[in-house]
Amino acid sequence: MNLSNLKPAVGSTKNQKRIGRGEGSTRGGTSTRGHKGAKSRSGYKRKSGFEGGQMPLQRRVPKFGFTNINRVEYKAINLDVLASLVEGTQTATMDAAYFVANGLVSKNAKIKVLGRGEITTALEIHAHAFSKSAVEAIEKAGGKAVTL
Repeated sequence: MNLSNLKPAVGSTKNQKRIGRGEGSTRGGTSTRGHKGAKSRSGYKRKSGFEGGQMPLQRRVPKFGFTNINRVEYKAINLDVLASLVEGTQTATMDAAYFVANGLVSKNAKIKVLGRGEITTALEIHAHAFSKSAVEAIEKAGGKAVTL
């Protein structure tokens, strides 16, 4: 056996229908398209979403809501995550580059520090936004919350 004599298994393939090759083929004439009408013509293409004249689904279902173009998406980081990062190291400041290096956020993400968990080490944290509870907890531990 080699590449030149490989064949599919017997019975696994069928011959292609040869349409429009004369009356003797039994598929000449209308070429399985029936008689007349738009669907029998060449170049026919049904519009996507067309339901035979019935009001299509995308027009029956109402539109609602909107997308605020001024919305700012923040990547949230909680205090308990920061506390677990600090345990092994003697880091005093945490900025965007530190968060990216530790895999918490991507390079261009905006960071918001949230107040879940507790922090005991005095840290200087640089972020784009802080929740009130996070600022209180950071300052209570003797740290500083710096807004970028």
